[in-house]
Order: sequence, then C-alpha cells, then structure tokens
Amino acid sequence: MENISENLLQVMGAGVASLFLGLMLAPRLIRFLIQHQMWRKKVRTQALGGGDLPVFTKFHGEGEVHTPRFGGVLVWLIPPAVMLVLGFLTKTQTILPVAVLLIASFVGFLDDFLQVAEGRFAKLGKHFAGGLEFKYRFTFIAFLGLVVGYLFVFVLGGGAVHIPGLGYFEIGWWFVPFFALVMLATYSGGVIDGIDGLAGGSFALMFSAFGAIAFFEGNTELAALCAAIVGALLSFLWFNIPPAKFYMGEAGVMGLTATLTVVAMLTNSIFLIPVIGILLVVESGSVIVQLVSKKLRRGKKVFLAAPIHHHFEAKGWAKEQITMRFWIIGIVAVFVGIAIRFLGYG
Repeated sequence: MENISENLLQVMGAGVASLFLGLMLAPRLIRFLIQHQMWRKKVRTQALGGGDLPVFTKFHGEGEVHTPRFGGVLVWLIPPAVMLVLGFLTKTQTILPVAVLLIASFVGFLDDFLQVAEGRFAKLGKHFAGGLEFKYRFTFIAFLGLVVGYLFVFVLGGGAVHIPGLGYFEIGWWFVPFFALVMLATYSGGVIDGIDGLAGGSFALMFSAFGAIAFFEGNTELAALCAAIVGALLSFLWFNIPPAKFYMGEAGVMGLTATLTVVAMLTNSIFLIPVIGILLVVESGSVIVQLVSKKLRRGKKVFLAAPIHHHFEAKGWAKEQITMRFWIIGIVAVFVGIAIRFLGYG
C-alpha cells in the first residue's frame, strides 16, 4: 500500500509539474506568437478531398487568420523535459514514446511553420509553401509507424497483440505493418482539432485513461508520462477554451496521435484505441463517409460539413455545446475502455 501511494505521488507530481510549467510558459508563448503574427495568412477554402469549405469559412475564417497556431509546442516540449528532470526516462517504458512525441511533433511544427510563413517560402513550390501536403504527412506517419513497429518486434521482443476477451495472439513480423496502420488510423482522427477546446480536452481524457491503465499495471514511468502530457494539455486548454488564444496545430496533433498509439501498445491495449478514442473514430469516420459519398453519389453529401463537429456548427450548435457534449462522450468512453481493459484481459 505504501509503495502504491509513493508511485501515485510520483505520477501526480509529473502531471502537476507539467501543468504549472505550462501555465507559466503559455502566456509568454502566446505573446511571442502574436508579436510575430504566427497564424495563417489566408483562410482555407479547399477541403481535403477537394471542394469548397463554406461552413468552415463562415464560422472560422476570422479566427483562422488572427489566432496563432503552435499551441502544441507546450505538449511537444514540456512532458519530455519533466520526464528528464524527474528521472522517469527508462529504456523499456518511456524512451520510445518520448522519442516518438519529439520526432512527430517536430514534423508537425514544421508543417505549422510553413503554413504561417507561406509567403516566405513561395520558392519551395506548392508542396511545401503552404505547409506539408497531406500525402507527405501521411507518408511520414506510415514510415514512423513501420520503424516503431520494427522496434517493438525486433528490439523490445514484442509481436503479440491482445484482443479483449480472446487473449494474446502472436502475429510475428506482421505486427510491423499492423502497427503502422493503427498509427495512421489514429492520426486520421487528428481532424478533431477544429473547435476551441475540443482537441485539448479530448486528448487529455484519452491519455488519462491509458495513464490509469499503465499505473494499475505497475508501469509507473509510463503513467507519469501520460500524466505529464495531460498536465501540458490542461495548461494548453486553459488558454484554448473559447475564445481561444492559440490553436494546437499539427505540432500537437501529430505528436499526440503517434504517442497515443505507442502508449496503447505498451499497455497491451491497442484494441482499446477505438473505444477510449471513440471521438477520433467518429471525427475521422465522418470525413471518410463524406468523401466516399461525394465520390459515389456525384457530389451529394451525408453531412452539412465534415469533420462532424462542423456539421453540428452548421446545424446551429454553439461551439461550447459541441465541445462539452463531445467531452461527455469522451468521459463515458474512458470509463467503458478502462472497464473492458480490466474485465476483458486475463
């Protein structure tokens, strides 16, 4: 009991340290971003699959060109720093997810930077001048997933997955492409970063869930990492609730989705991502359904706009309503996912 209390204090300490460090740094970061006008210079007018974005332009056009990006920098840099200072970096539990967070967030940061500095990089051509095209981000995440999957199998000695209620299944080297696909699917849910407070609160819930699973498994260092990420997300969220002072951007989304996949695997809970991360599934799924519908039904749409949070905006829901109702769904998903984890894993 004493050991559990000590471990809990360590985990909570990582979260609290990350939270207060973020709260101290965020105002300075926001001032810097505003001073240097680190926001898009043009409103997006084209959807991922082509076509206009009238709903997005109506509700977000003004904020898009006057609200800084790069809020994800807090999540990119603070958790690794806290883990290093508190001595929570270990070879078997946290070095891999921290490395993934740093690498993926750096690429996301590069994308954000190219977007806000579009005019300065016109010579780079259309592929990079307005940010990294989706195909390049997609390729990077696929490559990162393959590398991490390889490390799991051939360095950490993994290669098995657990399906709740059915047990462990050894899939050998097939784990490598499987893991890459899961990381891609998780990243596709990053479109949730579209309304003030939505992404920050949703990711905080997801990492809280996997952190709890890690803690009760005895993976204290991994639980501390999740707590540090949650702390950084809460400090970001403090300034991102309506009206947002800055947006998360790819600097946060890319690192968080990639790290979430690694953490899920380290807790033997990779098949719980669709449950705990149900909001990512719904957001990504709505985009896919919309694209397929427009392709097969000669431009006819299922939703007024996609991702689905923009659909609700178009129907007249206030941003705060959408965000808080999504959070409620996320809270329920967290409890369901944790219950499945401990009832379905023998």
